[in-house]
Amino acid sequence: MVPGPGGGFDVLAAAYENDRPEVRALVPPRPRRVLDVGCSSGALGAALKADGAGTVVGLERDPAYVAIARERLDAVHAVDLDADVPLPEEPFDVIVCADVLEHLRDPEAVLARLVRALAPGGTVVVSLPNVRHWETFWQLGVRGTFPRRSMGIFDRTHLRWFTLADAYGLCAAAGLEVVEVRRVLRPRPTGPSDGRLVRLLARGPGRTFLTFQHVLAARRTGEAPAS
Repeated sequence: MVPGPGGGFDVLAAAYENDRPEVRALVPPRPRRVLDVGCSSGALGAALKADGAGTVVGLERDPAYVAIARERLDAVHAVDLDADVPLPEEPFDVIVCADVLEHLRDPEAVLARLVRALAPGGTVVVSLPNVRHWETFWQLGVRGTFPRRSMGIFDRTHLRWFTLADAYGLCAAAGLEVVEVRRVLRPRPTGPSDGRLVRLLARGPGRTFLTFQHVLAARRTGEAPAS
């Protein structure tokens, strides 16, 4: 159990303690400055520091998480991303938006504002749930319902939903060019035979419907990576 939003303990808060290896895999090695947008408790930022990142700055709205993250990161700013808040002035080599943009009223505007803080040749890493996952078709087409849950694709706090094409469009609207995409599959293999089936489906068109989440690395359109 870990502290949850607003104090106390919340079993769901454990989800915010995930150090997100699939996100970290797209972060260039040893960046000098990283901005972790929607940093929650700072678990991801702390893991990035352990991986060799220099300064990690977090942005977070919830006061309880801000207090925890400040013990882990170099600086944490309490901000409402839906408001037109000022950003730290010194540019960042990497900006991470891990499962945050889908919670915002205008993610295109927020991402475009964040990109202004990106250093030349810098990288933006974005992770977004995939609304084309098979469970969406099952819930809507078979069960005739759109569930509201505490986390996942049907998280009740989501305001926007994204396919991979939508994720590309989101980045393009912010002046970014996607340079790499990784897929988080669900269900994950639970045994040898299950693993073979998942891998077989994931090779063809079926991989879209097995993809629970897309993780994208992007740079400013036409810009070379930092050396």
